[in-house]
Amino acid sequence: MARSVDYRLTSFDEAYIFQKNDLESDMKAFIRVMKALSDPNRVAVLKILEQGERCVCEIQYLLELAQPTVSKHMKILEEAGLVKRRRQGTWILYSLSNGEESVYARTMLDQLKGWLGNDPAVHKMTQGLPYAAALRSKKSAKNKR
Repeated sequence: MARSVDYRLTSFDEAYIFQKNDLESDMKAFIRVMKALSDPNRVAVLKILEQGERCVCEIQYLLELAQPTVSKHMKILEEAGLVKRRRQGTWILYSLSNGEESVYARTMLDQLKGWLGNDPAVHKMTQGLPYAAALRSKKSAKNKR
């Protein structure tokens, strides 16, 4: 006589699957933040944004990178929950996120504030901020004509 097997999930099995899915989601969020921070240019962008909101043209000027490259970096940082953007007229302005989407992003942004303050490259970029801001002002004036 064949025995019937009951394949229904027990509450333990359901809890295990639920925890496993949560772990995978947490792991993916963690890896996304770490991958975003694995590129020196993206870390530089975060240090630039510590000084305030910036458009892509300002970041492009400071990093000396092509506009499509900067845009790609910004997308990766935004997907990781490290930056946010808002539209102001024709401009897309980026700023640091408050980390509400990811505890990993919030933790790394908090830690990054105290790191790299004496780095020569960061210091050079900070010195270039007024010139970058002037660049946006010039482009805004040019677009109004």
